[in-house]
Amino acid sequence: MIHIWLTHSTRPKTLHIIMLRYFTAGESHGKTLLAMIDGFPAGLEIDTDPIDVELARRQGGYGRGGRQRIETDKVEVMTGVWHNTTIGSPIALQVINRDYKLERLEDLPRPRPGHGDLTGAIKYLGPIRGILERASARETAVRVAAGALAKQLLAEFGMTVFGYVTEIGGLAAEPKSDGLEQQKIDRDASIVYTLNPDMDDQYKTLIDTTGKNGDTLGGIVEVRVEGVPFGLGTHAQWDKKLDGRLAQAVMAVQAIKGVEIGMGFEAARRPGSEVHDPIHYDASQKETSNLGYTRPTNNAGGLEAGMTNGQPLIIRAAKKPISTLRKPLESVNLETKEKDEASYERSDVCAVSAASVIVECVVAFEVACALVDKFGGDSVQEMKARFDLFQSMARER
Repeated sequence: MIHIWLTHSTRPKTLHIIMLRYFTAGESHGKTLLAMIDGFPAGLEIDTDPIDVELARRQGGYGRGGRQRIETDKVEVMTGVWHNTTIGSPIALQVINRDYKLERLEDLPRPRPGHGDLTGAIKYLGPIRGILERASARETAVRVAAGALAKQLLAEFGMTVFGYVTEIGGLAAEPKSDGLEQQKIDRDASIVYTLNPDMDDQYKTLIDTTGKNGDTLGGIVEVRVEGVPFGLGTHAQWDKKLDGRLAQAVMAVQAIKGVEIGMGFEAARRPGSEVHDPIHYDASQKETSNLGYTRPTNNAGGLEAGMTNGQPLIIRAAKKPISTLRKPLESVNLETKEKDEASYERSDVCAVSAASVIVECVVAFEVACALVDKFGGDSVQEMKARFDLFQSMARER
């Protein structure tokens, strides 16, 4: 990241130029959704099938609504490739909306508590429709596409990103099995993407009962990034710390209200001797990503002083219940200012499963940004050479 100081009549400002970044565009019921990725290195052969798998997982999970039966999300790579290989220019990803009907939709007269309806309509001095269409979590389809592409870059450097649900509506699921590969099997077997499919019947009953009551459910998701090298992120400046960048990326996902890294809030309740991870050295692991420096615990979640420490990254996010309720809360008619029930738009009962996919993908993209910052981003070949050189130098330190 480069800082450029600009003059101002009252105080200096800084312009942050990020080497790898993306922007999204599109409305929930508009023609299409777009992600424009800038700074992606050349030389990576793209496979769109794994991206489509993640898009399908985002649409899945028990408790989703009717929109998911309309859409069959597929990614189209519009620019930035030649013969399916990245060429270093901006990459445009498209996910078309089959449920395109924006111009036929009316405005909502009564804002929904928990949505951006009222705040956005006042801020932009316009209709609620103009807010909800962009604020909708439908936008995350292309964030998932961008993150799934980033996962292919991370895989070139031995990193895997794995997201799952740990809790829905206060009902927690402990992992059924140990080991990453078996846990992936368990997650994919679960109707709500937990690591314990044996609990699916309990979750189904909970979601069904909640839906019949006209209510919604939130939950907690967790993401693990394995094979992370030392030194992504930095301590040197507050806005370059990787834990801060990850927290911002995850909190920017619709309906996320809290983020924890490692032990998270529990660290505030314990003495230091129960929080900090002792450091050991095992020469037999010298060739791995941790360079032989092992920890009996990972309460730090793989991050110390804003930098990765060779341990897996552990990030959790709390998702609030969906704001659109079939049994609406009290609201106000914006024209008459009279008391009324909130408007209703087609919605889900529970989208925590989808949130686990979205958070997994935004974490993947942010880690890829840190990887490019550390090892350069012109080409994958150059990045690998620098990565190998750094690992070799670090082992001999």
